[in-house]
Amino acid sequence: MRRKRRNHAPEFKAKVALCALREEGTLAQLAERFDVHPNQVKQWKEQLVSQASAVFGDGEAARRQSEVDVEKLHAKIGQLTLEKDFLSKALGR
Repeated sequence: MRRKRRNHAPEFKAKVALCALREEGTLAQLAERFDVHPNQVKQWKEQLVSQASAVFGDGEAARRQSEVDVEKLHAKIGQLTLEKDFLSKALGR
């Protein structure tokens, strides 16, 4: 009988991948310990290794993008405020 597809939390995946990276047991042992398939343990470990640089490098890029987004939103708020004031005066309110 097939098991229902499960969605694991990112924290759980990270925990399993770190255990595999630290070699706290074979893939089979870790799979049994965490009740997942050995291929899944291997996949999460490879994903952790391949995306580890994002933890240290992409934070700055994301912060800059966030600042740009905030500036755009502030500009839009200013524009909408001006339009609202203009329309309020035009309608005599």
